[in-house]
Amino acid sequence: MPLPRNRRATLPVIAAALLLPLAACSSSSGSGASGDAQRLRVVMAFPPAQAMSPYGDDAVTLSRLAVIEGLTTLDKNGAAQPAIATSWKRNNPTTWTFTLRDAVFQDGAKVDADAVVRSLSAAGKASPLPRVLSDTSLVATATAPDTVRIVTEDADPLLPQRLANPSLTILSAGAYKNGKVNPAGHATGPFTLTEVKGAVAATLERNADYWGDKAESPGVDVTFVADGTARANALRTKSVDVAEYVPISQAALLGDAYVHEFPSARTNGLSLNTEHGVFADPAMRAAAREAIDSKALVDGVYEGRADTAQGLLGPGVPWAAEQRTAPTDRAKAAGRDEVAGTQEIVLATYTNRPELPEVATLVQQQLEKRGFTVKQVVRDYAQLEADALAGKYDAFIQARNTLLDTADPLSYLASDFTCDGSFNISQLCDERVDAAVGKAAAQTGTDARHRAEMTAEAAVLGSDALVPLVHERFVQGYDDARVEGVALDPMERTLITADTRLG
Repeated sequence: MPLPRNRRATLPVIAAALLLPLAACSSSSGSGASGDAQRLRVVMAFPPAQAMSPYGDDAVTLSRLAVIEGLTTLDKNGAAQPAIATSWKRNNPTTWTFTLRDAVFQDGAKVDADAVVRSLSAAGKASPLPRVLSDTSLVATATAPDTVRIVTEDADPLLPQRLANPSLTILSAGAYKNGKVNPAGHATGPFTLTEVKGAVAATLERNADYWGDKAESPGVDVTFVADGTARANALRTKSVDVAEYVPISQAALLGDAYVHEFPSARTNGLSLNTEHGVFADPAMRAAAREAIDSKALVDGVYEGRADTAQGLLGPGVPWAAEQRTAPTDRAKAAGRDEVAGTQEIVLATYTNRPELPEVATLVQQQLEKRGFTVKQVVRDYAQLEADALAGKYDAFIQARNTLLDTADPLSYLASDFTCDGSFNISQLCDERVDAAVGKAAAQTGTDARHRAEMTAEAAVLGSDALVPLVHERFVQGYDDARVEGVALDPMERTLITADTRLG
């Protein structure tokens, strides 16, 4: 049963305990020690899960903290713009040439073609493979000190957008030692990662040799706090300057000066295990879909600060609604008596996004009303990811950014729903889905690709491998009277930038 709003707003003992790392970091983080009033204090929701490896979700954290960069970056419309590469051209459907800028890494090494080849080759050999490479492979070759040729296995019109993905960051040779990748001090961004204290804190310093405009702030002191109430309390008490992902339950309490809400490309969905257990039966998946009441989730958990589920792609992907097609070949849903005779299902979600445990509680109630017997598992995301990818849960609730990999949903569709997808939590392997995603990947024109992607969406929805729950809106927290230059990015790639500063 969810806590009443007034109780969730006042958890002083728990919040105080969770805020201890904030106080510790602000007083003892190396060159980020107290006394430098211009340093930024930021609290992030997701502790490092892979020791800051760029080949998992930690890459997004590094990108949001302006530590790492790729050959390209994305503008607000998702179009590729220069970063480490100043220009590029397509020689033929599978071959591209990228010209590099004159720049140095944070350790002083020169950015050159060999470094780019090394970084992209390492990403392609990583295990698990970064999601952005789940539907393609690429081979990079140095053709001159400042020129790289990249060849893809198949035609890839999205390659410039793909290379902006945080997992394809460019690092110096010093980052690769003993079979591990350490971006600390070896990237090119406006801030250098200088210290990581496990899953508790990190310290960033201004990169004085940055090729672009230098960071306005001399450094950033970062803490990782999964509890959303604690993050909001830290902002309220001015223990931090920026709080990532303010819980919906705290937004009204903080007030408009601290709350910055904007649309997102994130869809919260219920992934159903299509390979093992109760939901290997399409009729049971259909029964679960029919049990879900999206509006009840929007009203009961998100207080209206979300949109009811329309499909895999929500309002943050504005072209999707116009081209959506209805799912086909859906199984007939099992009746309540059939459902009631099945074994207990395990429903898992994570605490890092504070609304998700509440969503899980309501989803459990909705499923039980349909006849399912449900057991919840709720933990920190880092403790769940490996088991979720291995198919150890019957159902998994996650918040997924559908544009995160390439600013186009093609990579999301390939990684999450194809037989060889590297983030296929639903364990789906359906020839129709693979064919639809493959057809979308073959399209060179944007409009044609979008139409094909919506056909692929219909195929996924027809399988009931994922039941869309809600489309999130993001809420970032900072006092706009004191902090300037925070990025409000629907694609979630940026938060702190070179322009972020205390006013």
